[in-house]
Formats: sequence, C-alpha cells, structure tokens
Amino acid sequence: MDLKIINIAANVKNNKQLKNFTHKSKYKNNMCGDQIEIRLVVKRNKIYEMGYQCKSCVYCEASASLLSLISIKKPLNQVNEIIKEVLEYFSSSNNILSKNSKKLAYILNYKNISRKDCILLPFKALKKALQN
Repeated sequence: MDLKIINIAANVKNNKQLKNFTHKSKYKNNMCGDQIEIRLVVKRNKIYEMGYQCKSCVYCEASASLLSLISIKKPLNQVNEIIKEVLEYFSSSNNILSKNSKKLAYILNYKNISRKDCILLPFKALKKALQN
C-alpha cells in the first residue's frame, strides 16, 4: 500500500454529513462495491461547503479528500472543468493537468490505473450532485 495515498485519505476535514445542504448525490461502483455520498452548500454559483461520506477503499477516500479541498470556495464552472478533465484523464493521451488540478497529480497517475474506477467515483458523484 502506498503510504502517501494513506496520508491523503487520512485528511478527513470534509468527511462529514452536512445537515443543511442544497445539492446531494450518492454513487456506487458496482464492480467493487465502493460507495460515496456527497452533500454540498452552493450559493451564488460557488461551492461554499462540501461533506462526503465513503464506504470505500483508501484510493476513493484519498480522491474524495482531495476533491473536497480543491472544490470548496471555487466557482461551479471551474469545478465542472476540473471534473471534466479528471474524468477524461485515464482515457486521454493528454496527461498534463491544468493549474486547478495539480493537487490531484499524485493520485492521477498511470501507476494507479488499475484503481481508476475508485479514484473517479467521487468526481462522478460530484458531477451528479451538481446536475441536480
């Protein structure tokens, strides 16, 4: 197990259940059983608060932790661009991350391609929440 992934996942600052939220989604990876629920407070086209809860592997938890850190206080259009970039990352030949996605570089790495579904699960859940 990669110690840095464990340390990223250990940052549970936003691993919480928001009671007063404006957006919510649940997402499940049917292949492995990982589950995530994301709740958001969105005001004036910005994510003001994000809480997530996982029943998942350490890769999904690390991804959710990083996603929450880079999404809070960001405009929705910027968050949607990050989501799009990440969801295309493993299937694209362009593996250069934008400035807004640089913090994800350690988990968005081809050495983790076998865990891509786990890594992408929080991004899919956030995308779904923002569409509701």
